[in-house]
Amino acid sequence: MQLLEYTSFDALGLVQLLRKGDVSAAELHDAALRACAAVNPQINAVVELWPADLTAIDHAAPFAGVPFLIKDVAVTMAGRRSEYGSRLGAGHVASADSHLMTQFRKAGLATFGRTSTPEMAFATTTEPVLYGATRNPWNVSLSAGGSSGGAAAAVAAGIVPLAHATDAAGSIRVPAASTGLFGFKPSRGRVSNGPAMDEIFSGLGVQLGVSRSVRDSAALLDGVQGIMPGEPYVTSAPNFTWLSQVSVAPGKLRIGVQRAASNGAHPVPAVDAALQDTVRLLASLGHHVEEVSPALGVSWPAFVQANASIWCANLVPWIDGLAHESGRAVSLDTLEPATLACYRYGQTVSAVEFVAALDVRNTVTRHAGALFGQYDVLLTPTMPDMPWQLGRYGEKEEQLDGLGWTARLFEHSPYTPLANVAGLPAMSVPLAMSNEGLPIGMQFMAGYGQDGTLLRLAGQLERAAPWGQRRPPVWAGKV
Repeated sequence: MQLLEYTSFDALGLVQLLRKGDVSAAELHDAALRACAAVNPQINAVVELWPADLTAIDHAAPFAGVPFLIKDVAVTMAGRRSEYGSRLGAGHVASADSHLMTQFRKAGLATFGRTSTPEMAFATTTEPVLYGATRNPWNVSLSAGGSSGGAAAAVAAGIVPLAHATDAAGSIRVPAASTGLFGFKPSRGRVSNGPAMDEIFSGLGVQLGVSRSVRDSAALLDGVQGIMPGEPYVTSAPNFTWLSQVSVAPGKLRIGVQRAASNGAHPVPAVDAALQDTVRLLASLGHHVEEVSPALGVSWPAFVQANASIWCANLVPWIDGLAHESGRAVSLDTLEPATLACYRYGQTVSAVEFVAALDVRNTVTRHAGALFGQYDVLLTPTMPDMPWQLGRYGEKEEQLDGLGWTARLFEHSPYTPLANVAGLPAMSVPLAMSNEGLPIGMQFMAGYGQDGTLLRLAGQLERAAPWGQRRPPVWAGKV
């Protein structure tokens, strides 16, 4: 199979080829390996490859034989390394599949490697010391976003049509926006984090993937949704498939448009222009669109403080566990300065402060619930700025404490964390391109459990303003 052909299909398109007998799973795997060899030296998205187990694939599965990559955090594959993007975790080998990995296997995905993540997924860029910076296929001097930057760069460059990703403050949507992909964050409780973890960051983190088409993400949610006994959050599956919703008209939606972020930041001119173009597109499709200034229910500093308490306190047992297993000391020799600062900050968070942070989460969630009583969808830019130059994100990080690092992360991506705190579905849709040829993502958020509303809207937008034929300068299909 030629790379030009391999990269021209989304995941479900490859499955159709396989079922018609036009290609075999082995040929798809070989094409993915050649695609990786062609572009990964330029973008540094994939940190390890291994032979895919093609003998165990159920050819009736929805993604039978599709090459797939998992992120180096939050999901575990038995016998494979899971290093959390950290020197502290270097060499760590998972002893068992997590539930999500089991679901990936059942869906027929042929996992053959893992993608880069910032250390402990604690950044919205992907520039870890352990493996070096992941570069954006649209401009290799720029960040691919994070924390699922490796996944996004791999998909955007054509190595795989979709890849596993996680999102605790925007880590699916930020890299999707940075690299021109569709990134869908499902409602809390749809996808299991078990059995080793009951929650990721006290319910803020969810898992799914990034893709080049809406239907691939919808089908991926169909394939992996479902929870284990004892899950802390349970959001039941609907009586329809998510894939079926992509082709269903969304009807006339009430859409609120938030221009300025909750911290007062305004989008740069290119992003603002894209937002206005999106408003006009939505109006032309028959939706009711009006500006809105959503209330968090707390001040921005209180919002950041609560998230820092939750994030950093959750980080402590992660790091202590890795240190115990590896026999390595927790220090600047094993952790990056910002991660170590967050670890130390987490050690100072008292039980009372942690409960107060959860109370902030409750307040924000209640205000979000009220907002989505008025509107079906909230539209914002995914990011206020264009992708940053590599190196900018970490400038003077050694001078920051855990609260300061969290504040930097939220300043970089102020529109995305609301969905995580409130457990809401949200997506980044690649609706625009800048004059410099860089993708611009628009974020859409809906009320709790209303994932279908977003997927119906996403399908409509993809048909009205298709993006599937855009190709970055680093593209495996060019070889």
